[in-house]
Amino acid sequence: MGKAEAVAHGAATIVNAIATGAGAAFGVDLWTKAEVELTSEAGFIQAEIISDPSESTLLIERAAMRVLEHFKVEQQFGVKVKTNSNIPVARGLKSSSAAANAVASATVAALGKSLDDLAIVNLGVDAAFDAQVTVTGAFDDACASYFGGVTVTDNLKRKIVKRSILPEGFVVLFHVPSKKAYTANSDVAKLRSIKPLVEVAYREAMQGNFWTALSLNGLVYSSALGYDVSVALDALNAGAAAAGLCGKGPAVTAVSSQDKAEQVKAALQGHEGEVIIAGLNRQKAKVVTNP
Repeated sequence: MGKAEAVAHGAATIVNAIATGAGAAFGVDLWTKAEVELTSEAGFIQAEIISDPSESTLLIERAAMRVLEHFKVEQQFGVKVKTNSNIPVARGLKSSSAAANAVASATVAALGKSLDDLAIVNLGVDAAFDAQVTVTGAFDDACASYFGGVTVTDNLKRKIVKRSILPEGFVVLFHVPSKKAYTANSDVAKLRSIKPLVEVAYREAMQGNFWTALSLNGLVYSSALGYDVSVALDALNAGAAAAGLCGKGPAVTAVSSQDKAEQVKAALQGHEGEVIIAGLNRQKAKVVTNP
């Protein structure tokens, strides 16, 4: 029976797509690994999240099953899937997108098949809808996780509108509160009321002003969702190039030049929660072992 292991990286929000259906995100070098082994138990998916055993495995089950269904082999094979990750779950740090990309990539490889990149991303997005872990399909997050760099997307049409590589020399700091917030619980009607302001942030992203877009988007969504904006404002005051809510929170992303990173970290540590430091990611998701 086939086996494979794949890795996909994390991502951070530039523009959250919930209000408008269009979004932008960039890759960070946090990671999720998925090990997939085919079994003879047709249609049966056995799933385990090693790094967070209390979390639901529905998304990774659906990602594996979507691949089996795509190749019409769900009556032939089952799958054992394990994921391991250093991305905190349900804080807005794209843990779902990275997991779906890694599992889909590994399952395709375990079957000895190949698919183009966007087909793999779309199977993961389908799985996210199946598992109800997304409101918009998170195509922007999924693309930033899979391809690295910046992706600006139309989530409703599942279309990449723009891709960019960010300049070197930046550090990404995440302020991660202990409280989780699941995207499926977001009050979408309330968030759509901020649509005109989010459209301004999206226009900035389209013009390549990614840090302005990130900060503006973060402040607008924080206000709508009732989050304290002082975490992001303190990071900006300490010299961050950008700071704002990541996804639907509660984590806050701060992007800093390397020489200001210590000051920004100190500002974030002034608030209750953990600070995680990451680099930018430009690497595509990939199969790392395929015995």
